[in-house]
Amino acid sequence: MLGDLLANNRRWAEKMEKQTPGFFKQLAAQQKPDYLWIGCSDSRVPANEIVGLMPGELFVHRNIANLVLPTDLNCISVLHYAVEVLQVKHIIVCGHYGCGGVRAALGHQDLGLIDNWLRHLKDIGYTYRDILTMDDEDARVNRLCELNVKQQVANICRTKVVQRAWQQGRELAVHGWIYSIEDGVINDLVVDADDFASIPDIYCVE
Repeated sequence: MLGDLLANNRRWAEKMEKQTPGFFKQLAAQQKPDYLWIGCSDSRVPANEIVGLMPGELFVHRNIANLVLPTDLNCISVLHYAVEVLQVKHIIVCGHYGCGGVRAALGHQDLGLIDNWLRHLKDIGYTYRDILTMDDEDARVNRLCELNVKQQVANICRTKVVQRAWQQGRELAVHGWIYSIEDGVINDLVVDADDFASIPDIYCVE
């Protein structure tokens, strides 16, 4: 099976070079994407493909349920590098309907180590418990998927790295999207933020 993957890679590399001679040399020379994508690790949500971008055009971070936590040094380091070094202009949080992490967070099973991660989703679910009252489990999961994306957009806006960029007058916007695996379509949740107006005062840094 691994041999198949390597063979696929060679065919892909040959195809790309044939379509665009010098593609890989140009790609190796620089990395200058305009977008940072923060998405779920789900294998059915390939970031570049679903937005039709080529390698080098999208800087990507993925984790279970697309969380952005101030204690997750991996994610925060990616955010810092994307904003400070690559100087991306757009940060996109993209969740997806039917997310397994969200579904697990709404349950009561002891899942072991991952429970520490899912706790953040449970907190969001508890905050919006008056909204998540529908009887249909799928509907409840999908609504929490949307609420989770909105919360992660807020979390990004509360980071020092994003606020520093805004203080410097940099062009930087944060967006919240959600993807449907069933039809391949992305929906904009219209929670865009590009200045301090979207941040409660208690989270603002000077």
